[in-house]
This record gives sequence, C-alpha cells and structure tokens, in this order.
Amino acid sequence: MIELSKINGKPIMVNPDLIRTIEAAPDTILIFTDGERLMVQNEPKEIVEKIVRFRRSCALPAIVRND
Repeated sequence: MIELSKINGKPIMVNPDLIRTIEAAPDTILIFTDGERLMVQNEPKEIVEKIVRFRRSCALPAIVRND
C-alpha cells in the first residue's frame, strides 16, 4: 500500500496494483481497474515514485534471501 493525500488533505492508503491510470487534469485523478476514480493532492510523478519504492520493498526480501 502507498499513502496519498485526498483533496481534503486526509491521508488514504491505496493499493497500487489496482491503479490503471494516473491523470493530471489539472488535479491528479487515479483511475482504478474497476473504473472507480479518486482525486488526490499528490503529483503523478510523486505517485509513480511511491509505487516504485513500494515494489522495490516487496522485491528486496526475495533478492536478499539465500534459499
């Protein structure tokens, strides 16, 4: 999960696996695989960076293990 900020400033945790697209129009809108939309304060580039960090943190234990 990644933490983003709703338009009203409240934090929200989002499953990045369910994000289909990110639009900047001018507010940032996440469109999920089920068609639901969520407007957030975060910039698209920041969201992508959070997703990359999240994915790396998930993959790191598998890389470090010596099974």
